[in-house]
Amino acid sequence: MTNMTKARVLRGLIGVVLMLLVAGLAATAGQSRAGKASTQAAAPVQYVGAGGCSAPACHGSVRPMTQTRIWQNEYSTWVTQDKHSRAYAMLSGPVATRMAKILGLPAANTAPKCLACHAIDAPASDRARTFDIADGVSCESCHGPASAWLGPHTTVGWTHEQSVKLGMYDTRDIVQRTERCLECHLGTKNKYVDHEMLAAGHPDLYFELDSFEATMPRHWKQPLEQDAWRDVRDWGTGQAVQLSAEMKYLQDLTQREQWPEYTQLDCFACHHDLVKTENSWRQQRGYAGRKPGSPPWNPSRYIVFREMTRVVDASLATKLDASLANVSAEMSRVAPDRAKVAASANETAAALDDLAQRIATMPYDRAVTLKLMRGISGDADAISMAGERSAEQAAMALNSLFLAYSRNVKMPNEADVRSAIAGLYQQLQNPSAYDGFQFAAQMQKVNALLH
Repeated sequence: MTNMTKARVLRGLIGVVLMLLVAGLAATAGQSRAGKASTQAAAPVQYVGAGGCSAPACHGSVRPMTQTRIWQNEYSTWVTQDKHSRAYAMLSGPVATRMAKILGLPAANTAPKCLACHAIDAPASDRARTFDIADGVSCESCHGPASAWLGPHTTVGWTHEQSVKLGMYDTRDIVQRTERCLECHLGTKNKYVDHEMLAAGHPDLYFELDSFEATMPRHWKQPLEQDAWRDVRDWGTGQAVQLSAEMKYLQDLTQREQWPEYTQLDCFACHHDLVKTENSWRQQRGYAGRKPGSPPWNPSRYIVFREMTRVVDASLATKLDASLANVSAEMSRVAPDRAKVAASANETAAALDDLAQRIATMPYDRAVTLKLMRGISGDADAISMAGERSAEQAAMALNSLFLAYSRNVKMPNEADVRSAIAGLYQQLQNPSAYDGFQFAAQMQKVNALLH
């Protein structure tokens, strides 16, 4: 345990009693006020800080508990293993310091554009006395400001629905959970990484719900005993929500002064290793649908997910293909038309919100999962030729689906499939040296093993 982690735990232990006392008093006061005039203003909802969750009897246990519905070691997992806990500290590191200098910022750890995703940058009025911005991406980043429900949610008989009514964010809802992740892992009107920030040194953004949750690591129970194929449901729903969020974000970008925003394009169409002409897989592939030299749109958030839409609704999949083809064609121009991009993105987003709910509630089984894996790996050429980011999505998707499948069904060639998927990741180790033909060949190996 690092000194920083020890300090956080100690600070949390000191503050947790005070927080719970304040929260309990607030809850009691709220109950007593209920009988008073209904016009009396409610107490403001505030962020109290991660320390409010750190007591061993709350979520700070060293080991997971088996006698309760909650593991109670969620805080301990977050503070010792989750990179989100170090998000704010990253802003004081050498890379962030250099980025701030390049961007003309006094410091990364005070810049709103950095704090928007690396911490809870709430207004002063929304911060309780116990709040500490140094907690970074902490409990309330995902679960919402806790002042109203922190005390009551520990009482006997209290329900999750009651907490939600008091401001807790419903992360049990897979659609809402994905939307919360994508606020930073994709972007919104107020939280985003633009091309200027990438040029200064910020990593590019990409996302795949199931893979990201598995490597956090998860600090919540997955009720697989109730839904053996839950991870497949989460994967599909996450893909739908991600594409919907991408379309809504793209609409917002069309309204900005800086247009086009290059983060929407395929980074490695320009940022790749230069090789001799005869060795260029891009020139061998050609530039269908656009002029050579025009930077292509990044289709990674759809090109893999479309296999899911074909399973759910073939007619809708055809319509989405047409809408996304319009987005791709316009975005792959040197000067894309804002109005046309916004119209196509809006049309796509409208269909996706309903589709996400359907995917979240439809039944899943062995046949559906195998069909998805075969469909994705069978589309090797189209996915691979779309670029490194699309290949990356395919690798993560196949790995997620394979793990879900192997938990429920014993494959006779499981070791071979696992090795073939690992081979996909090996080809992504150096993105600028990515070769579409080589990746397609490896995808075809995976596909052959699935038949």
